[in-house]
Amino acid sequence: MVRTVLCFEKTDLDLLLFIKGENMPIKIPKELPAAKTLQDENIFIMTKERATSQDIRPLHILLLNLMPTKIATETQFARLLGNTAIQIELDLLAVSSHIPKNTSLEHMISFYRSFDEVKSSYYDGLVITGAPVEQLCFEEVVYWDELCEIMEWSKSHVHSTLHVCWGAQAGLYYHYGIPKEQLKEKLFGVYPHRVVHKGSILFRGFDDEFFIPHSRHTTIGRERVKEIRELKILAESERAGIYAIATHGGRQVFLTGHAEYDPGTLRDEYLRDAKAGKPIHVPENYFPEDDTNRAPRCIWRSSANLLFANWLNYYVYQATPYEINRIERIE
Repeated sequence: MVRTVLCFEKTDLDLLLFIKGENMPIKIPKELPAAKTLQDENIFIMTKERATSQDIRPLHILLLNLMPTKIATETQFARLLGNTAIQIELDLLAVSSHIPKNTSLEHMISFYRSFDEVKSSYYDGLVITGAPVEQLCFEEVVYWDELCEIMEWSKSHVHSTLHVCWGAQAGLYYHYGIPKEQLKEKLFGVYPHRVVHKGSILFRGFDDEFFIPHSRHTTIGRERVKEIRELKILAESERAGIYAIATHGGRQVFLTGHAEYDPGTLRDEYLRDAKAGKPIHVPENYFPEDDTNRAPRCIWRSSANLLFANWLNYYVYQATPYEINRIERIE
């Protein structure tokens, strides 16, 4: 069994999530709340010297966190990025045009960087998260202009960008003019999917059927995607629609669901909305027999880990230039 190990020095502000036997850590600030959570998940301690003894260049990954639950989202993505045999350095990015209401200013100042601070840098990979703004027109989102600037910058400074949920809708709209479409009711639950592009390396090793959580009011039309020659539909669901889209070579990847979700994320969202009196149904295929008093079933963890491992390996590690500033602009 592959086990994750934390590696750090007491005097060092950086913490390394270390894959035992592979010598490949993910580097994050050791004071980040995610570090304590992951350490509680049976993560071991190892010296920084052992973790950094190999003559390799770590992958530089930037996480643009647009979710209101910053700490939970940091932990979810750090967990998936750290569960591979590839050395990762993770930077956290926040938009400057919006002040989060659910995360302390101290946390944001301590762990997040602004776009002005990173725009002269190059990254092997960028993850753009979802955001609870999908029922607004894109141009009505307060940080839309800044997000557009970041997405344009990514074309020349990032080798592969992974867009998630609303981030996928925003990316498809900005890069290809594909609009989102309103659903009759919220898509809310865990749904079976299938790989439709059998040669996709992003889904190499996947079963014929795999499950992914979704929580959204809008969707992407299949016919609009098929009109764009640069885009390939990789996986979809009869109930949830298109799940994964990518450009040739994976420089841009779009995922409409939330593979990163914790087992209890949909439960917490359901209880929150039900308490607030919002129209919300029990998440589909989630609680055993739809009994909200029972613990939900997590049936997407293995596919989530394999998905992120494939993205990091095939679309980032195997393809990114060793001299990272040689990343070429997408035409």
